[in-house]
Amino acid sequence: MRIAVMGTGGIGGYFGGRLAAAGHEVAFVARGRQLEALRSNGLRVQSELGDVHLPTVEVTDDPSELAPADVVLFGVKLWDTEESAGLIKPLLGERTAVVSFQNGVVKDDVLRRILGPEHVVGGVAYIGATIAEPGVIKHTGTLQRLVFGEYDGSASARVEAFRAACADGGIDVAVSNEIERTIWEKFVFLVGLSGTTASTRTPIGPIRANPRSRAFLRDVMDEVVQVARAQGVAIPADFADDRLAFVDQAPAEMTSSMHHDLERGNRLEVPWLSGDVVDRGRALGVPTPCNRAIADLLAVHADGA
Repeated sequence: MRIAVMGTGGIGGYFGGRLAAAGHEVAFVARGRQLEALRSNGLRVQSELGDVHLPTVEVTDDPSELAPADVVLFGVKLWDTEESAGLIKPLLGERTAVVSFQNGVVKDDVLRRILGPEHVVGGVAYIGATIAEPGVIKHTGTLQRLVFGEYDGSASARVEAFRAACADGGIDVAVSNEIERTIWEKFVFLVGLSGTTASTRTPIGPIRANPRSRAFLRDVMDEVVQVARAQGVAIPADFADDRLAFVDQAPAEMTSSMHHDLERGNRLEVPWLSGDVVDRGRALGVPTPCNRAIADLLAVHADGA
């Protein structure tokens, strides 16, 4: 397959690297020091599942320089969604699938508006991966899973082709015929993980081990569940308990990209995570005090250092 990776951070770098190592034609879009490192030294992925080194990669900061793609993996920060969506228009052929593995639940609304609904395939990624240094992606633990699917639930040829490509690369992959629900299920966990790890500045292990922070984590996730149900998404009422059990199986050192961004003085995605939960809850009449606490406290750091 011809695959373009828009945003070569932890997710784009890891999964793009695995797909390229499996022999697929992968082009990366990056900027700044990441772009310079990829041009000079290629891409390295460090993982317990096996390291990858691609000495030479196709990389640019201008998507219009690239040939059209079968699939675009879209992984920019949420505040860059609108601008980046406009930049990838030259990559679109008639059946090109754009799969966003960004955080949040508003991402595909933006992509559908700018690119057209026919190009947007829903997707979620489960992985702990960050840029350890320019050109180097560090994968924490062994969880690395992609789930994606057409919004109408159909079994399309482009989704099946991408599933097969991911399997070629050793990626744990699945196709969902209820992708909107799948995205919200990921959002429940993500809001809990990002909000608590960033606000406490610790990985998940100490949070789940302390009775009070554990209860807070559970309440943060439950607020997301109740907002989703009020919005008509068919998530079970006790889904927060399911996600808490999932948290207990995660590596103790697992953390979130928002925690890493906070530590580095970068801009935070909190307005699109806990902040979005608060906004939706207010509109739907659902109380969200725990997410409001996270959004209000992290607002001090939301624009970066």
